[in-house]
Amino acid sequence: MSDELRDAGLVAMISSILGGNKRADSVAPPPLAEVPPMVPADAVEQTSSFDPPAAKAENAPDAAPAATKPAEPPAQIATTRDGKRLLPAEAIADLVLGELRKLENFPNSGVSVTVYGYRHWNAMLTFAPFSTSFQNATRFRQAVPDLVFKLRRFVELEI
Repeated sequence: MSDELRDAGLVAMISSILGGNKRADSVAPPPLAEVPPMVPADAVEQTSSFDPPAAKAENAPDAAPAATKPAEPPAQIATTRDGKRLLPAEAIADLVLGELRKLENFPNSGVSVTVYGYRHWNAMLTFAPFSTSFQNATRFRQAVPDLVFKLRRFVELEI
């Protein structure tokens, strides 16, 4: 057997293992909804209402009644002049992840969304090993630019 035939056989075997001549570009991203995203309540307000010393005082049997604090009004969502909401990178990452979770076969765990940039912010997906297949990861990554484009109409990155 000549070296050329051996090399051709090895190339054919390797390409069949790695998926042959199938290109990931042929996979169409799933359609996205035209609904503005909903901000999770925990992303806007990060304060906790649990106060350990007050809780211990309330549980004591002969403790004096604790003075009740007036309820704080909900935090106002900051907006820009053109009406976009100003959100931190973590909240935007939660929005992107929430929208992606609506897609079919999206993994429940092992996915990380990184939001970066300033005026024209962007998002990047990373997957943990074995959290999804290569084809599905490609599909989800191809859906991110459309999702980011739609979210930019409603959300601005807070610095």
